[in-house]
Amino acid sequence: MVNITVVDSIMGAGKTSWAIQYMNEASPLEKFIYITPFLTEVERVKSSVSSRNFLPPNNANVEKTKMRSLKDLIVQGADIVSTHSLFQTADDELIELITDSGYTLILDEVMTVIEPVSVKASDIKKLEASGDIIIDGNKVIWTGDPHDDSRYRDVRELAQAGNLFYHRGKFLIWAFPPSVFAAFSKVLILTYMFDGQIQRYYYDMFRFEYKYKSVVSANGVYSLIDYDRTRENRRELFGLIDIYEGKKNDIGSRKNALSATFLRRGDLDTLKQLKNHIYGYFINDIKAKKHEVFWSTLKELEGPLTPKGYKGRYIPVNARATNEYQDVSTLAYIFNRYPNPHERAFFEDNGVTVNVEALAVSDLLQWIWRSRIRNNEPINLYLPSSRMRELLKAWADYEI
Repeated sequence: MVNITVVDSIMGAGKTSWAIQYMNEASPLEKFIYITPFLTEVERVKSSVSSRNFLPPNNANVEKTKMRSLKDLIVQGADIVSTHSLFQTADDELIELITDSGYTLILDEVMTVIEPVSVKASDIKKLEASGDIIIDGNKVIWTGDPHDDSRYRDVRELAQAGNLFYHRGKFLIWAFPPSVFAAFSKVLILTYMFDGQIQRYYYDMFRFEYKYKSVVSANGVYSLIDYDRTRENRRELFGLIDIYEGKKNDIGSRKNALSATFLRRGDLDTLKQLKNHIYGYFINDIKAKKHEVFWSTLKELEGPLTPKGYKGRYIPVNARATNEYQDVSTLAYIFNRYPNPHERAFFEDNGVTVNVEALAVSDLLQWIWRSRIRNNEPINLYLPSSRMRELLKAWADYEI
């Protein structure tokens, strides 16, 4: 059985630094596949691990694909560094190559392991009636043309890979093949608040066992200890956040206010009010210059809510693992994070309880950490959702 260790430490504790040290000191017989969200981190691993030569997949092969390159590198027994996006396209051939190859997987930040598939319920019924798919339990099996190139091509490819599930007679869910994780000798996941991460619920659903560790450092040397969240400097970090308190918060007073549903159903007056609040906070309350801010909401509302003079300062609500904004001092988070209802139903119908509060505050903390707080500098935060403010304060008091 695969040995999975979750290195769960607060942002800035040195998780990536520990991993680099670990790879530098590892036996030459241990081979690594290091998966990271961003290309910049690919370069960091290549330059920082001096004891071995990490290679990224490229398109210089017969198939002209990075996946082909990844497979060839595994056959060669190379140390490999790549991105989440490539790894998420894993197929049966890749799984077969990894199995018994002795590789250790280091996953820098959790990855997308399940995702709703955008197909109407009526289309699913149509595919079933035409004999293109059959539902075995809740698994979707493609029985139609194996090379179908119609608008259902995505459904065909996912079903052929064995990663597509039909749920509640209404919707399709894609799941990353669990056999990929099972194929490794060892898996190390570098993250924070794994209890609130979708990948944790995925592991529970597929009955993976995992243990928690944390990173500590002394005199520039990093080591793992038993996980203990009370060692985190939560109160000190919370003290660096000046959270706005005032009338601009009234719009988020209800528990579900500023959720995805609330925002998508918002009328023009509501959106205008939010836009004015963001502008007023930046320009009047803080007097922040353009380069000193970033803000977030649903991607589809970036245009309608972008305040005058601050175009180009939007970042995704789920931003993580990027240092691009580490000098920013003023933030606005116009969102109230709830799990996707289809994803939550998928897990809970399979006996896995989703910790809604931990999920929300985990994403918020990762987002906040894109700012200069990562350098132990104070920040200003407009967080109009009363629920999100309460969750952030509960986290600071170790209640979550």
